[in-house]
Amino acid sequence: MTTELPRTGSIGLLEAVSPHVPDEFITELCSRGKTGGRRYDLDAAQLWRVHLLAVLSSSHSLNLVITQLREQPAWRQFCRLRRFLPGTRMLHEFRQQVGVSGLRQINQHLVSRLVSRQGVQANAVALMDATDLPASSDGFKKKKPVPIPLPMPRWGGARSRPDKAVGL
Repeated sequence: MTTELPRTGSIGLLEAVSPHVPDEFITELCSRGKTGGRRYDLDAAQLWRVHLLAVLSSSHSLNLVITQLREQPAWRQFCRLRRFLPGTRMLHEFRQQVGVSGLRQINQHLVSRLVSRQGVQANAVALMDATDLPASSDGFKKKKPVPIPLPMPRWGGARSRPDKAVGL
């Protein structure tokens, strides 16, 4: 069984991640009340998916993600965007509305789905073992600098200054 994910920012990665995004949970958590006026163009799950693109793609800036959404049909399909594209103000208002606690609840929901404890070992903990991973610092360790020898003692060849008055 191979567990390798597709390349970052590729269509294959977006297709692999898309079924795991809890759209219903996010929409329920960030439900927007009635405004009495204009409807919201995008729901919370769509805006969260745009934020997720900043992590899953090679462009790590939300401003860059927004500008590239026009050119990337696979990204729009991942975010389930049809007619409207989000702007920076929409994303800012979404983050402000959800807040840190809301984002933590979404992360906790994702983690609870990924790490489900079942069976006899309900309190088991998994630790990542990195012993078989190659070291990335091969040959680039910090070494103690060797002191550079001076050609003569610091003040050995210095002339005295007779024009300076001593003790005035």
